[in-house]
Amino acid sequence: MSYQDLHFSESTLFLVTGGAGFIGSNLCEAILKKGCRVRCLDDLSTGKQANVDLFIDNPRYEFVRGDVKDLDTCMAACEGVDYVLHEAAWGSVPRSIEMPLFYSLNNIQGTLNMLEAARRCGVKTFVYASSSSVYGDEAHLPKTEGAEGNLLSPYAVTKRCDEEWAKQYHHHYGLKTIGLRYFNVFGRRQDPEGAYAAVIPKFIRMLLHGEQPVIHGDGRQSRDFTYVENVVEANLKACLAPDEASGEAFNIAYGGREYLIDIYRVLTNALGKDVEPVFGPERPGDIKHSNADISKARRLLGYNPEYDFARGIAETIDWYRANL
Repeated sequence: MSYQDLHFSESTLFLVTGGAGFIGSNLCEAILKKGCRVRCLDDLSTGKQANVDLFIDNPRYEFVRGDVKDLDTCMAACEGVDYVLHEAAWGSVPRSIEMPLFYSLNNIQGTLNMLEAARRCGVKTFVYASSSSVYGDEAHLPKTEGAEGNLLSPYAVTKRCDEEWAKQYHHHYGLKTIGLRYFNVFGRRQDPEGAYAAVIPKFIRMLLHGEQPVIHGDGRQSRDFTYVENVVEANLKACLAPDEASGEAFNIAYGGREYLIDIYRVLTNALGKDVEPVFGPERPGDIKHSNADISKARRLLGYNPEYDFARGIAETIDWYRANL
């Protein structure tokens, strides 16, 4: 079943934290298309005002500027909410190594505040963003839930802590919590700017502007690149998942494996650019290879990703051509 076929009543209210960000804004868009109501909570530290402006005239959309590090803000945001989709976090492994204290406050305390607010306000389901980074140095492929290794970055630590806190709220308080371990999400509205930008939008922006991208390492790193529509599907299906799924975390990916140098060639060919990359040193904390076993999500969430890498990258390139 496609997520478009899921049924929610028009009175259903979703709270999307980090709703002005890349994944969050795509979730807000999908919820509005289903005719439901959505409240976006974002402090605009990494989210974009432009992603709020897209929906601000829709009467079913509400924007609240606030910080998940503040419990009172989280409590107010959860009032009357049926489902929380918690995307508010700071990403980037390298940046987390530079800013460990902030990452702990924002990604761990912020999530704990949201869990507590959701519990007190009687939220039906709390869906939150985890990450494939929790697998750390576990080398086995594909990555399978329950076979995690040593964590390699403060960012990974925050996501693993979020999963543990969510389990506690499931076991002790009966809050239905579902963690989604995203694998290298890409797609429309992903920020291509800055030192910590994700690789696909950064490559596209640089190639479109005639610049020479840097590949960290030899380009033989592999990733399970996952188009954002698959992530939207996972979030909405998780809201209606059976109780058996509560307290669990799930791999959310397509289940494929792409090498970074091959992706670079796909992009140069699609954009008609004959630009060789610069190869730089590997980045500390990066995982060399990533590929997901998504059978658990298929079984318990009904997750059935429709977008493979080829379809997703074609739509992504078209979007950036029109918007950069």
